[in-house]
Formats: sequence, C-alpha cells, structure tokens
Amino acid sequence: MNDDQARMYSRIKDVAKARNAIILAHNYQPAEIQDLADMCGDSLELSRKAAHTDADVIVFCGVHFMAETASILCPHKTVLLPRMDAGCLMADMITAEALAAKLATLPPMPVVTYVNSTADVKALSTVCCTSANVVQVVNSLPENEMLLTPDRNLAMYAASRTGKKIHIWEGYCPTHEWLRPEDVDQARAEHPGAVFIAHPECRPEILQMADVITSTSGMLRHAAQADEKEFIIGTEQGLLYPLRKANPDKQFYPASTRLICKNMKKIQASDVLRCLETMTGEVKVPEAIRVPALKAVELMISLKV
Repeated sequence: MNDDQARMYSRIKDVAKARNAIILAHNYQPAEIQDLADMCGDSLELSRKAAHTDADVIVFCGVHFMAETASILCPHKTVLLPRMDAGCLMADMITAEALAAKLATLPPMPVVTYVNSTADVKALSTVCCTSANVVQVVNSLPENEMLLTPDRNLAMYAASRTGKKIHIWEGYCPTHEWLRPEDVDQARAEHPGAVFIAHPECRPEILQMADVITSTSGMLRHAAQADEKEFIIGTEQGLLYPLRKANPDKQFYPASTRLICKNMKKIQASDVLRCLETMTGEVKVPEAIRVPALKAVELMISLKV
C-alpha cells in the first residue's frame, strides 16, 4: 500500500466512524475492498450480520441486489451502494412482471427464489434460498412440484438431489457459465492431485466433474478444514484472495482465468469514500415490496438450513 492509498483508507475509516457506518464486502470484491471492509462474506450472510449491529449506515460493496437485501433486512438503516451501476446480469434475467406471467401458465405451486434476485421478484416468491441451502429448502416444502428462479444451473443441481419436479427459469450467471470441461481438464493437468471445488451456479457437466460442490462460504470452510493442500476453485476469482489469506500454507488455483465478474470489480476505494462523504447511492426498498420480500427471506431463515 502506497502513501496515497494509506491516506485514503484512513480517511474512509474516519468518515465511517463519524457516520456510524459499517462497510461490507462480498467475497468477489477486489482485494483492496476486502481489506477495507469491516466484514466480508456472501451477500445474505453479510446482510444478516449487519442487521445485528448498531450501525446507522451500511456501505455494501457488492452489486445492487445485495444492497436491496440489506435494505429488506435493515429497514431502519441507511444502505449505500458505492457504484449504482454495479448490477447482476443473472438478477436482470427475471422481472416481477415476467414471473407473474410465468406463474399464470402453471398450476398453483410454490416459488423458490435464489437470493441473487431483485427485491420485487423476492416479493412474489414463497421462499428464498442460497446456493448453500437450496436442496434443504426444496426438501422442506410439502409440495412435490415448484418453480425455482432465476438460476437454471442451481435449479438443475437441486433437482438432481431431490425427488421433486422443479420447473426451471432460464437465467444463469455468465461468469460461472463460462467455465467449460476443457478448462477443468487443463487445470487438473497443471495441478494433478488438487481438489476441484465447484459452485452450484456452474453448468451440470462441470458439477459432475467436481470433487466438492459448495457455496463461496462453503469453499472457505472446506479449505480450512481439509487435509489436502491444493485446490482448484470453480467460482469467481475474487474468492482466491480470502482463501489464500486464511490458508497461507495451502495453494489455490483458478479453474479458469476467465472467471471474473466485471460488475463485482467496479467498486474502488475512492467510490467508498465518496458515498460516505456525500451519503449518495442509497438503496431503499419500498415497504409494499419489502414486506412480502422479507417474508420469503424470513421463511428461509426460519428453516435453519
């Protein structure tokens, strides 16, 4: 860190303290943002932790739906997104209007929605899920038929591990979609013996090749507990930083150098400082949407899965 960066970090900490603000960073954020944050983790985990702090302001270094989730869970706090143009391509692949139209063509059934979605889509959903608990959420529902949105790969993963009929929404994460079997073959050839860990947002053929399938937080836990010393990581490259930081005695390799989400890399320290100084970039979910969206999130939380 050079002197200019050190001064900026110091200024950010001073302004955050004066605002009674907490800085959250998703695991895919750049290393400098993760180092700056008070908490790092996955999107729902961060929002839940922030809800239990006495902070008045949440600066969410992630993408727009994550700030919305924080607003859903923390309605009395001010939620700031340092870059309002930091979106999620998968979340954009479904709208509330399109979901309502789809449901009109189906028999009555529950809607399971991945937390990587907008607040208005959550508001039309029965229950939310994460990549870590999707199978348990699906199995918790008494119905044997349901719609799972918006990630088709996550839906197919859940369907392969349950005996239920799951209708699939044709959305996907472009970053995980880029990973191909030949990429995994090459990584394994370069690092023989390394454990291949894949995110459930990857294509089914990638998951069939994986030694371990788990979420980003699951990857962090698995790497810390595993006896193995080398791992090929099948998710966005930002996760390599906390993995290496937490496990300096182990080696982590990207499954492909193309697994980079440009939206997750937009926020810089200067953006964090600007939004704190000017209190701009507020994300506030209207009550008419927040209340039903919260119901779907709280149902998932109540399952304790």
